[in-house]
Amino acid sequence: MTTDQFLPMDDNSATAVFDANGVDVTPRKDRGVFKVVRRQGLDGDRPMIGDKVTVHYTGKLLSGKKFDCSRERKEPFCFNVGKGQVLKAWDIGVMSMQRGEVCTLLCKPDYAYGPTGNPDKIPPNSSVVFEMELLNFEGEILTTDGGIVRRIKVKGEGYSNPNDGASVDVHLEGRCGDRLFDCRDVSFVVGEGEDKGIPLGVDRAMDKMQRGECCLLYLKPKYGFGSEGKSEYKVGPDKDIVYEVTLKDFKRAKESWEMDVNEKLDVVSVVKNKGNQYFKAGRHHQAVIQYQRIISWLEFECGTGIEQHKRIQDYVLTAHLNLALCFLRLKEFSQAVESCNKVSCVTLTAVHIDLHNLLPAMFSCRCMLNVSPHSCVCLCKVIEQDESNEKALYRRGEARLLRNEYSLAMADFQKVLEVNPSNRAARGQLSSCQSKMKEHQEQEKLIYANMFQKFADRDSKVCELSILG
Repeated sequence: MTTDQFLPMDDNSATAVFDANGVDVTPRKDRGVFKVVRRQGLDGDRPMIGDKVTVHYTGKLLSGKKFDCSRERKEPFCFNVGKGQVLKAWDIGVMSMQRGEVCTLLCKPDYAYGPTGNPDKIPPNSSVVFEMELLNFEGEILTTDGGIVRRIKVKGEGYSNPNDGASVDVHLEGRCGDRLFDCRDVSFVVGEGEDKGIPLGVDRAMDKMQRGECCLLYLKPKYGFGSEGKSEYKVGPDKDIVYEVTLKDFKRAKESWEMDVNEKLDVVSVVKNKGNQYFKAGRHHQAVIQYQRIISWLEFECGTGIEQHKRIQDYVLTAHLNLALCFLRLKEFSQAVESCNKVSCVTLTAVHIDLHNLLPAMFSCRCMLNVSPHSCVCLCKVIEQDESNEKALYRRGEARLLRNEYSLAMADFQKVLEVNPSNRAARGQLSSCQSKMKEHQEQEKLIYANMFQKFADRDSKVCELSILG
């Protein structure tokens, strides 16, 4: 059955034809979307909520007039199904399809363009017909490296998500291949799932979930049990695993803007110790989460006096340095360099201001000069930068050396020696840089010599051929 076989047709006739030849695919069975399968798809899976789907489509009015067609543009259309990015009829219809399936959808106005229609294309309150082909679908990729892929089986409620530090109650089912190795109800703090034997990927997916959601998480080894595996679950090293996760309930942690500076300082020492524990245990990803929480809380805080200000800057400085060390261990050298660079932006000294005594003057100035209160923040800004932090320079040098940026690495180690001439490690790294730079230059000479020789040999052959004529 194709649209060309029965169009043009009025609404009632179209409903009767689709009812006789197809099925109502709406959840409420209100006859809002009928589907007629024109070509069966491949047996197996169907798209789930949030999956990225790729389709070809042709849209027509019941008069037979075509108003849109992806094939004419010679480009398929991609969207995340079930997320409200497209017409309701598409979300419903596509989730009923299999890969490779071709179908025709009759879409009533409430599931299509509604009472307003689409100017110049679709009249108000119009039923429309779409011919759809599902070319492909894949889960929602949650990380830039593709290490965590989510497929939603049951959509959650509301718009709130757990944040780092939130308390969550979940049901977990972990599988490696077809074997179920983990099945339990468990409560944990987001960012600290490692304490309950929960893989990093499950922990990191929490901030994307909603209360009541049930999803499948496909985890690469980096986000599962890594190169060590998990002996208690009989999961070997470097294994892909799948977790089915149901978020039963959660309580969000306070956000930075909900805490005053004293509250932040009270919890920062606890978070710092937790990060240090993870680092010592070799759980560098988990340590990164804790150090980043400290920076997010304190990076833009000034404090209410020189002593408190210095405490804040010490915490931020240490967090950046520890992050750099974590990224070095994780071989994330660009991020290690970035963390070291940020150390140079951390304040060492600040103007000593008693804000309690200054407040009346601030508001007086504002009345007389029409200055906003935010302008007074400039009194707390950085007047000196830590451009000679020995640890930051050394760790940035390490990262640059591992990125084969020998000249930049040498410059960092030389600065370390300027700050502390007795730093033997920096002196050793400087020698290593010089050796590697020399080795690299020799390799380049060899490459260019071979390249020029090949060009010379080719030119010689061309000359011989021209002489032979």
